[in-house]
Amino acid sequence: MSRGNLVRLGMLALAWGASFLFIKLALEGLSPLQIVLGRVSAGAIVLWAILALRRQPMPRGRRLWAHLTALGVIANIIPFFLIGYGEERITSGLAGVLNGATPLFTLLFALGLLPEERLSLPRGLGLGLGFLGVLLVVGPWDTNPLTSSLPGQLACLGASACYAVAFVYTRRYVSGTGYPPASLAAGQLGAAAALLWLAAPLVAGGDVALTSTVVASVLALGAVGTGLAYLLYYHLIAEAGATSTSMVTYLIPVVAVALGVLVLDEPLGWNLFAGAAVVILGVALAEGRLDGVAGLPRARPRGTRPAHGGDPVEEGVAPGG
Repeated sequence: MSRGNLVRLGMLALAWGASFLFIKLALEGLSPLQIVLGRVSAGAIVLWAILALRRQPMPRGRRLWAHLTALGVIANIIPFFLIGYGEERITSGLAGVLNGATPLFTLLFALGLLPEERLSLPRGLGLGLGFLGVLLVVGPWDTNPLTSSLPGQLACLGASACYAVAFVYTRRYVSGTGYPPASLAAGQLGAAAALLWLAAPLVAGGDVALTSTVVASVLALGAVGTGLAYLLYYHLIAEAGATSTSMVTYLIPVVAVALGVLVLDEPLGWNLFAGAAVVILGVALAEGRLDGVAGLPRARPRGTRPAHGGDPVEEGVAPGG
């Protein structure tokens, strides 16, 4: 990977890892659903503006728009809400580490729903090891109220599962449409924003405290973490390849934990470090990065299949926050 792409990879990890910090800050003045509304709206505006500048087409066809709307719910509205709900109860760093389980859920759902996927010994061991790491992160013995809330932890794991379902859904119903990735992302976020604005009087009411920190956090979540980060992600895939770009999966939890400690003075427990390391090791094993290590047979080669308008996307790569 070139130096420029390494810089872009670091920027992408920072953008997605910082999302957990921004959500925590935005919760000081907004409810989780209000944050989601602001986030997807800002992200959609950024992507639609970029499409206009590039003169790229918007998706067409009722069937495709139905799928993009479904993805807007599965990949944006529900997981964004669940992470906000979770971060009302647990630290942003813990939420970021739990998000690292997304590739494990992705492989699990792919094995069950995509006929071309097969379970190998390394994949099976990786899945088992990864979910053991999740159990360490959750820490059933933990009594610290900032890290031991089971509803908060389950909400963040639920968000990871949503991202995984969205990836498999994309592979089955949106792959190979011929539209640029930015067009599909803009359509998906636009559909999510439209749904939320229609439902806003019913679901996004309540008190609002729009301090400068809250406003800046929501704008950063939408414009940077949800809008520009998608473009950076697809640019990296085109330049460096899906396998190299998927390294961001390992960096997001590290960034989330570091920012939580440095900015919010969040507590750290041994199980967070140990669990995160085991999750990352499990993901690496399940993704075939440790093929041949310790005498394990090499996993079946995993090609990069088109998942967004023809761009190759490696399995297990997930959006952050």
